[in-house]
Order: sequence, then C-alpha cells, then structure tokens
Amino acid sequence: MALHLQRDLEHLKREILAVGTLVEEAISKSLRLLSDRDPALIDEILEGDHVIDRREVEVEEECLKVMALHQPMAADLRFVIAVLKVNNDLERMGDLAGNIARRCRHAHMQPPSSEPLVNFDELGEKVLRMVHASLDALVRSDAAIARDVCRMDEEVDELHRALYNRVKRYMPENPALVEEALNALTVSRSLERIADLATNIAEDIVFMVDGEVIRHQPDGH
Repeated sequence: MALHLQRDLEHLKREILAVGTLVEEAISKSLRLLSDRDPALIDEILEGDHVIDRREVEVEEECLKVMALHQPMAADLRFVIAVLKVNNDLERMGDLAGNIARRCRHAHMQPPSSEPLVNFDELGEKVLRMVHASLDALVRSDAAIARDVCRMDEEVDELHRALYNRVKRYMPENPALVEEALNALTVSRSLERIADLATNIAEDIVFMVDGEVIRHQPDGH
C-alpha cells in the first residue's frame, strides 16, 4: 500500500507541475501581448485557458482518488491538500491571464496613443518570478523559497499602487484616453491578483512542509 501511495503521490506532483507549466506559459504570453500587441497571442491564451480548466478538473479528481484509496496521513495528507489548493489557484491564474488577453483585444479596437500610458515590464517580471518560484518551492518542498515568495508580494503591491496613482492623476488631464487608462488599471489589477495567488501557493507550501499556517499572519512571512 505504501509503495502504491508514493507512486500516486509522484504522479500527482507531475500532474500539478504540468498545470503550473501551462499557467506560466499563459502568463508569459499575456506579458508579451502587452508589449508586442500581437493579436495571434490572444487566441493562443484563451485556447490555453480551456486546456488549463480541463487539467484542473483532472488533477482534482486525482487528489480525491488518492484520498479515497489510500487515506493518507500526516505529511502525505498535507501534500494532497496542498495540491488541491494549488490546483485551484493555478486555474484562477489562467483565468486572469485570459482576462488580460480579453482586455488587450478590447484595447486593440481603440486607437493607440503615441506613447504607452504605462510600462508593465517590471511588474510583469516580478509576478512571473513569483509564480515560477512558488512552483519551484512545491517541486523542492522548500519552505524557504515559499517564504521568499510571500515577501515579494509587497513589492508587487507597491508597483501596482504606483501605477494606479499615476493613472488616476493622468485621467482628469487626458479625458480622450480614459479608455486606455481603464485598460491599464484592469491589467495591473489582474497581475496583482496573480501575485496574490502565487502567495497563496507559497503559504500552502509552508503548511505542507512545516505544518505551519502563515496565512493572515503579516509577521509570519
């Protein structure tokens, strides 16, 4: 029974990492879309979101099967619970990448300004780094990496606040570009939410490895 359980847990790890890879690709494409304005990427991201949705259901079914067949205990049970929660957060990240794609499709219908209102490079790079590190923490069962991800979330929040304040000041002075400003705010908010979900994953890894709940504990990160 123990060998069968370990085999199924390894399979579960491979499956959740496969979903994570799809989500990283979707986020990366959404960031390319913001800079390249390539309409072909929009359909790729939205089609990929459907694949992520299907894989999320499959991983959830695998988790439930492992719990029903093996009734795991202690660390093994924490791992399965973590995978269930990570799986849900990854699916939501895929949705947010899709939201960025839809917003870009809408923006492409508007005449662009001579200069982009905001540059998402730094924000996007930090968000993608958080997502990658949270999955790395899962692969390695490394709580230290996970805690680093939690600390990075504040940097993303600061960038989002700075962008929000800049756009808010810009809008009254440039009423013709209100639509572009709203698009920028929506994209920034989506990226900030992806970072929040990466933080959720990191917190789940800390629980999985150390058995410690650090969610809602600002000093616990």
